[in-house]
Amino acid sequence: MSTVTQAPAPDESPVRSERPVYKVTSWRVLRSEWSKFWSLRSTWITLGLALLFVLAFGLIAAARYASQSEAGRPVEGHFAGATAVSLALFGISFGQLALGVLGVLVTAGEYSTGTIRSTLAAVPRRLPVLWSKAAVLALVALAVGGVGAFVSYKAGSHFLSGTPVALSLSSDGVVRSLLGGGVYLALVGVIGIALGAVLRSVAGGVAVLVAVLLLIPGLVALLPSDWEQDLGPYLPSNAGESMYGLSQSSDALSPGAGLAVLLCWTLLALAGAAYRLMRSDA
Repeated sequence: MSTVTQAPAPDESPVRSERPVYKVTSWRVLRSEWSKFWSLRSTWITLGLALLFVLAFGLIAAARYASQSEAGRPVEGHFAGATAVSLALFGISFGQLALGVLGVLVTAGEYSTGTIRSTLAAVPRRLPVLWSKAAVLALVALAVGGVGAFVSYKAGSHFLSGTPVALSLSSDGVVRSLLGGGVYLALVGVIGIALGAVLRSVAGGVAVLVAVLLLIPGLVALLPSDWEQDLGPYLPSNAGESMYGLSQSSDALSPGAGLAVLLCWTLLALAGAAYRLMRSDA
């Protein structure tokens, strides 16, 4: 007598994967943009150039002023009426171009390579991508600009010691001016982000950036004096100069007003970028 043992029927129910479900959150989008930001070779190059411009031109300006002062010659040209702070921040006008171009590359570069499609597919709401890119670059540019300004000031003080423009870090307005230089560079970088998102072209974004920061102020300077006094202080670059300037001329904005004007320009550029991002396909 034998017994037949019947094998249990195989379970035909579908096997469900235990793969975790990830949600798109602002923090994860920010981390993603942070990783992408540092993975680009252009990031390291432009940040290095921005820091080099701020430090090198600041030290050269301080050394040049010190040599003229020690030789007993009258200080002329850009150094007439200079202070230790203005000499330390002499390279801001060059550093702004590097960080502004980096902002354009961060956004327009994705459109030129086509990687923006995968980015927006992962973040369908779109706008968190723009805010995250702006936040990452603003934070990094603030750090680079602030460090560059303070190091340039401290290093340049060795050249300027004993000259009429020598100042200590505790002098009125010195820390505010140095921090203002870093904030200005951060906002210029965010404007570059917005221009890249609006124009979606690296060449176009860089061209508009240079026009806004350099060409338009030069053209306004050619206008009649009344027009120049009415329009000039409200241009982005001139408003920025009032932010980090140790002293302002009679027709310049106060540091607080300069910051408010530049913030308005930055928010206007970001609003245009947000509108283009939501209304147009990648």
